[in-house]
Amino acid sequence: MSETELPGVDSKTPNAARIYNYFLGGKDNFAADRDAAETVLAMAPEVRAAAMENREFLVRAVEYLVGEAGVRQFIDVGAGIPAERPVHEVAQRIDPNAKVAYVDNDSVVLVHSRALLGGRRGTLVVPGDAREPEAILDSPELALMIDLDQPVAVILIAILHFVPDSDDPAGLVRRLLDRLPSGSHVVITHLSDGGVPDDPRIAQTRALYNGGLYFRSRKEVEGLFEGLDMVEPGLVGVGQWRRTAGDETSWWLGGVARKP
Repeated sequence: MSETELPGVDSKTPNAARIYNYFLGGKDNFAADRDAAETVLAMAPEVRAAAMENREFLVRAVEYLVGEAGVRQFIDVGAGIPAERPVHEVAQRIDPNAKVAYVDNDSVVLVHSRALLGGRRGTLVVPGDAREPEAILDSPELALMIDLDQPVAVILIAILHFVPDSDDPAGLVRRLLDRLPSGSHVVITHLSDGGVPDDPRIAQTRALYNGGLYFRSRKEVEGLFEGLDMVEPGLVGVGQWRRTAGDETSWWLGGVARKP
């Protein structure tokens, strides 16, 4: 990506979506993002593999939701810059009529998503913030494609660990699901402290995000699914979800749950 390609976009300050894009091997990032990402990798080389496992988890979750749970509508909140095998491609490979709304509040993400997905059948790019669930669900743009009277899968991949406790991340999940019918699902991955909250790498990584990154305990991540029916095998390391073999990661937890 050219440092001057997107007028009005701050290319000098590391951006969470672009750093994650770099971890996934993407090209939609700037030098500041790459430098920040390499700093993280120098402290914890396993982060890149964990990010890849996180992506593979999302692919398996979407395959399950379309192929087994019968879901045909997706709202991907905090979708980030489109990566290889985006949600709509995975879902539409199973059912060409599946529909996906990508939601993000980052100007870089919106520009790239619209450029890459513009005119793509069954997809929509909607501006929105995970901290304002009602605004997302009330969006006239969303209503053009997503029928909230039918089951929907809400995807919250690697987004809630940017939400502080003061914004009540578990409450945000409830507010998103409250408006959706029975049979809807939520897909969540979240950074965990791995049972070692004083791991110095956690403090160092948080510093790179100016403190706006929250490694929560397993119990706290479990609380995000309160009142929902967990899909087997429950909350596990993302590399182990519905997979016969996979690397366990102490930092990334993931799960899928159904609204009863």
